[in-house]
Amino acid sequence: MKSPSHFAVLFVALGLLAACASSGPAPILPAPGSAITQPSATPPPGLATLAPTVAPAAATPEPSAGGPPTVTANAASLAAAAQTALLSDKIQHIVIIMQENRSFDEYFGTYPGANGIPMRNGVPAVCVPDPQTRQCIRPYHNPDDINAGGPHAAASAKADVDSGRMDGFIRTFRTAQRACTNPDTPGCAIGKTPDVMGWHDAREIPNYWAYAGNYVLQDRMFEPNSSWSLPAHLFMVSAWSAKCSIPGDPMSCVNALDGPSGLNTAHNDYAWTDLTYLLHRANISWAYYLSEGDEPDCEDDAMLCKTRPQNAHVPGIWNPLPGFDTVKQDGELGNIQPVDQFFTAVRNGTLPQVVWVVPDQKVSEHPPANIGVGQSYVTQLINAVMQSSYWSTTAIFLSWDDWGGFYDHVVPPVVDQNGYGLRVPGLVISPYARQGYIDHQTLSFDAYLKFIEDVFLNGQRIDPATDGRPDPRPDVREDAPQLGNLARDFDFTQAPRAPLILPANPQPGPASIPGT
Repeated sequence: MKSPSHFAVLFVALGLLAACASSGPAPILPAPGSAITQPSATPPPGLATLAPTVAPAAATPEPSAGGPPTVTANAASLAAAAQTALLSDKIQHIVIIMQENRSFDEYFGTYPGANGIPMRNGVPAVCVPDPQTRQCIRPYHNPDDINAGGPHAAASAKADVDSGRMDGFIRTFRTAQRACTNPDTPGCAIGKTPDVMGWHDAREIPNYWAYAGNYVLQDRMFEPNSSWSLPAHLFMVSAWSAKCSIPGDPMSCVNALDGPSGLNTAHNDYAWTDLTYLLHRANISWAYYLSEGDEPDCEDDAMLCKTRPQNAHVPGIWNPLPGFDTVKQDGELGNIQPVDQFFTAVRNGTLPQVVWVVPDQKVSEHPPANIGVGQSYVTQLINAVMQSSYWSTTAIFLSWDDWGGFYDHVVPPVVDQNGYGLRVPGLVISPYARQGYIDHQTLSFDAYLKFIEDVFLNGQRIDPATDGRPDPRPDVREDAPQLGNLARDFDFTQAPRAPLILPANPQPGPASIPGT
């Protein structure tokens, strides 16, 4: 039930945004220093019908000499409040789809207008040394749907970044390669060129490129932690990764960048506070849908390993919520369900307000999983929402949990001792998402938590000082000054756009760089 104050703010919001819209084609004023831009080039030929060209956003005028700024801090604050009020009115369901192990440059490094692979005359201007061949390997188009990737724990991230030189990717691959016990495993064949420098485009992932062209592509989405899958998923639901020495005691938890120790996650106890605690307290429904099959990551940070089974009832690398005390104490273990129930809920009109969807190995895109199979699975999830009554009130966020050892050229910003980690792809899909926009804000999975909290919880954070359940986390990640605001990826002055239903098994798209 919306309060009278909510409708008062909403009324002001509509008036303010209407006034902004009448002054130019950019209806929502970005905060000073933010950079949400239109792609500087149109998508490659052949994607034009899926990614229509729209007018670039109007630039904010510079203040005249001796006069006041055109956009005052108060106006910017009002615009932000207006956007938040509209968010809670327009967005009633949030779906977060988390895939696995891809860097931004691997999937969108040649996307027009994005901060992709540095190029000079259509040729990559960067290269990474290979200590085995003593050659410097440039990024190259990789047509293969099955890749090897590289190691991706905290030590691997540090080595890949290499003090900001971003040149350790092949070196870490070679180090892991020497540890392989089976040379027939993809990526472990002696003398074979590592594929961590390879990139894909619409030829391999046409639907992902179509979503980017029609909705929002985020080119500064960083993994929240500089490490691997388990801590990434802990951050995704709780904004922290920790190890607790006393079961049930949040104050016994200490920071754990690489996640809790021990390979058997089934017995891990996560005593600190997670988002579901706040959702439960506010009577906001949620579900965590899990593809039951094999875990999509190796528990010891190996590039490739023998897979382990996962199911909705057992805590695992991609399924941490059963290990959280809050989930058990709130009687909400039943909210963790097989992914089949996601399709059933969408079809039957019982979809919870906050939803996470995670894969199993086969559909995860985690090497050596086929990226085409993963894209098909994701397309079916998105199509299900688009073809339902939920489309008009839903925001879908799609990302990949870590970089998987693949090359990326952007140095991760430092927010605290845990990260950020390397850059990953991020997409926003909604009838209100800005059309064909590239968001250059600095983001991480913390932005998903912040967005959920702003839409459903009146801005309450997972904050030991205010959430009623203290723990010793090092900071309140949602309030990090570097973190952007996902609300700026939406335009609520536009009419809700019709869904873009894509084939689950699409034909290859065009090359982003002719001749590659």
